[in-house]
Amino acid sequence: MKAIIQRVTRATVTVGGEEISSIGRGLCVLLGISAEDTQKEVDYIVRKVLNLRVFEDEQGRAWSQSVMDREFEVLCVSQFTLQCVLKGNKPDFHLAMPAELAQPFYNGIMENMRSAYKPELIKDGKFGAIMEVHIQNDGPVTIELNSPSGPTDPRQLSKQEKQQQRKEKTRSKGPSESGRDKGTLRSRQDPCASSGAEGDVSSEREP
Repeated sequence: MKAIIQRVTRATVTVGGEEISSIGRGLCVLLGISAEDTQKEVDYIVRKVLNLRVFEDEQGRAWSQSVMDREFEVLCVSQFTLQCVLKGNKPDFHLAMPAELAQPFYNGIMENMRSAYKPELIKDGKFGAIMEVHIQNDGPVTIELNSPSGPTDPRQLSKQEKQQQRKEKTRSKGPSESGRDKGTLRSRQDPCASSGAEGDVSSEREP
């Protein structure tokens, strides 16, 4: 799944000359659903959209708060053209989920987003309609988001699972004897040596 996320001061959707959705300050999200998408991709995109820190906080610090922190609105618009592949100069959309499957899938995304946030603050367009989307970008701030894609080959999946199991076993055992010996030797050679761990502190938080 692909999403183009824009921080906006206002966004509206018009169909046939009639405005059907509008939001004030918040996010406008264009969603491109792939034929390969599953609930895993839905969970990822919904979580990222709602937790993406693109707003300032009350003290004016940029990139500090999410749309949920500020209780802003979200306008989602289905956009199958995000799954475009060019064949020469002609767009090809075979990667997009077929419309008869994409519509209930898109409705499920909206349900997930509304259940994770305040339902009244989640707006959307009209699936399958010819829409005019008016976006007043704030910044401008535009972020492209792609759900992570994993291997579909069972042998590759099995290999990844084994690698993950080995990593977990290594963590549970703690640092190796050889690693402790090296650290002891280094401290004896240079009493002022430091691992640097004290300064390796990140303020980033993964939602």
